[in-house]
Amino acid sequence: MRGPWTRCSLVFRLLQAAFAATSLAVMASTDDFSSVTTFRYLVAAAIVQCLWSLAVAILDAYAIVVKRSFRTARAVIILALGDWVTGTLIFSAACGSAAITTLLSNDFGACSVNPCGSFMNATAMAFLSWLARAPAFIGNLWTAVHRIQKS
Repeated sequence: MRGPWTRCSLVFRLLQAAFAATSLAVMASTDDFSSVTTFRYLVAAAIVQCLWSLAVAILDAYAIVVKRSFRTARAVIILALGDWVTGTLIFSAACGSAAITTLLSNDFGACSVNPCGSFMNATAMAFLSWLARAPAFIGNLWTAVHRIQKS
């Protein structure tokens, strides 16, 4: 299973890492993100997402270079579970951050004292990171089910 799927997976992993890193950088550039637990959770989830995506991207790049697939049944199950866990983390963090940002901007009208624009941008990048992981997750899940049925 090398070739197009590995290249496609590599591109999606790099997109996931880029969006998560952008979310992390935007959130960390604000002074008061650490005062809200949800924003700290978004930073932690973005770090985990970025590290996971980069690790799997390195594995995919190495598989392309050596022209060999490392997608055994066990490895694909681990990748699918890792994608599920990191996807759940980044999605829940993005949802929580979106809720707090909406609360700050619409309900409290506190955007004059808070960098709501930065919070919104970081939240959007987290959602884009989660969306970029959907093809990789579905592909790994499909491969895992297919390999389990074969054996």
